[in-house]
Amino acid sequence: MSDTVGTVVRGIRAPIIRQGDDLAQIVVDSLLAASKEEGFDFKDRDVVAVTEAVVARAQGNYATIDQIAESVRKHFPTGEFGVVFPILSRNRFSVCLRGIARGAKKITLMLSYPSDEVGNHLVDLDKLDEAGINPWTDELTVEQFRNYFGSVRHTFTGVDYVEYYTSIIEGEGAEANVIFANNAKTILNYTKNVLCSDIHTRARTKRLLKSAGAERVYGLDDILSEPESGSGFNAEYGLLGSNKATDDTVKLFPRNCDEFVSAVYAGLHEKTGKNIEVMVYGDGAFKDPVGKIWELADPVVSPAHTPGLIGTPNELKLKYLADNDFAGLSGEALKDAIKKSIREKASDLKGTMATQGTTPRRLTDLLGSLSDLTSGSGDKGTPIVLIQNYFTNYAD
Repeated sequence: MSDTVGTVVRGIRAPIIRQGDDLAQIVVDSLLAASKEEGFDFKDRDVVAVTEAVVARAQGNYATIDQIAESVRKHFPTGEFGVVFPILSRNRFSVCLRGIARGAKKITLMLSYPSDEVGNHLVDLDKLDEAGINPWTDELTVEQFRNYFGSVRHTFTGVDYVEYYTSIIEGEGAEANVIFANNAKTILNYTKNVLCSDIHTRARTKRLLKSAGAERVYGLDDILSEPESGSGFNAEYGLLGSNKATDDTVKLFPRNCDEFVSAVYAGLHEKTGKNIEVMVYGDGAFKDPVGKIWELADPVVSPAHTPGLIGTPNELKLKYLADNDFAGLSGEALKDAIKKSIREKASDLKGTMATQGTTPRRLTDLLGSLSDLTSGSGDKGTPIVLIQNYFTNYAD
């Protein structure tokens, strides 16, 4: 074990993945080729992370606008319903909204404000304060919103999402009525049939609406939870976690990921003799300080992973030890004292002062964020991420 190197993260390049490819074998082969080319060895408790996008592509887990519309009609046969709390995203929701609108006659679109669930802002909080508007209690019509704030364009995309989403609904032949509110029950003033389009708060939204007298309440996780006319599907997440593939199709969140993870683990163990952890990852969980966007539009960070990735870190804060317990030590004496503390630390440090400032998030969420930042979403061409020495520490 190196005294000078801690965690090492490598983005591993792979071929462009197509439907029907043996992705597990491609992952194994790509890692072995990278190992040979770069001269690194595999170790027990290395972590291999594979982006959900290529898993779904290999599965062919896609759906068209017409197939989305077919599922919507089954859930809302009258064609009139509310769509509440969608995120503001061309990639994540625009094609889904086309399919939803194609299966509708009239949609009341209720947008949360000042931002959506993942931090995309419609308007700054300061402007709400200037206008004397309380987003927790006040409902706004489109006319009121425009009078107060005009045409608001997204910081990064330059899109006026109110105009954009309205045009999508009307472009599919449905009537559109847009309102702004943060109380889920507000939608019941317009319709008793509701499609909850939020991601991480969807269970609460459904519960509140049902208890308030809504007649039909579904979420994006209910749309395409089973195949329609040969479409892809996801029994657990439906349309949640989907991305735009083309103007008329979406790539759904992958299914049966446990089988894929097991296949990669077995393939790597056979070739290397090492017990290597494997996970599928989607969006990481981190906030952009400029756009204020949380990068967590997938329903979970990791839909599947090997058992060794269950749990949270159990770590001591080195600078706390250095500044408090061993403030009078320096040099080798300090180094030895800290190493001894790490070796003798309790199996559960939760609540102790020496852990303050560490990150008690789930391992899969931490590793998923690391992997997402490494692979990116552009042209790096590294859908596989190899993480080494993650489970080592200063005392190893």
